[in-house]
Amino acid sequence: MKPKNQDWTIEISLPGTSTAALRGRQSVRATFKLTAKAIDAISVVSTHLGIKQKSLFDHLMQDSGSLDMIAREIQGNSFKIVDRVQKTYVLSRKTLSCLDSAAKKFDAPRDALVEYSIQRLLPIIIREREKHRKRKEILNDLAEYLNHGYQILQKSHDVIGDDDPIFEKIRSAVSASESMYSDIKNFIQRCEIIEDF
Repeated sequence: MKPKNQDWTIEISLPGTSTAALRGRQSVRATFKLTAKAIDAISVVSTHLGIKQKSLFDHLMQDSGSLDMIAREIQGNSFKIVDRVQKTYVLSRKTLSCLDSAAKKFDAPRDALVEYSIQRLLPIIIREREKHRKRKEILNDLAEYLNHGYQILQKSHDVIGDDDPIFEKIRSAVSASESMYSDIKNFIQRCEIIEDF
């Protein structure tokens, strides 16, 4: 019989994990001086795609190939003097380590690495803005569809009455359409931030 404290263990050989790997997942705060456009880009993509800003930073900064390419490009070049704002973000310790490593390896300003890494989000924003426009067109089509449903519901009420089982099925379908329309409209309204970018 197993001791009580080992009842939950699995009797197969599994690879372990390390303390260092777990610490790499710890969240830390880091402050960068960035342009308002870069700050907005992170916010827009985060809001529009429903991705945490921390996850975006992890994705952008842990791509060491792209980070090294950016660092090589800005190595020795002066980071353009433009208005920058101090902004603090939460990111993983591993992400911060990747960023610091690339900055030291190529003697590149950390803020510049972050700024140019964020620019990798611009094609996504352009694609999503176009998709947002098309979603709004579809929402208009759905509004027409819903109005047509109301007309059919009213006609069925007038012709067969509200105690008929067909009327009940039509009312149920129109109600489901109302719910779907409302959900889609709310989603589109939440994502309108992308139009102003």
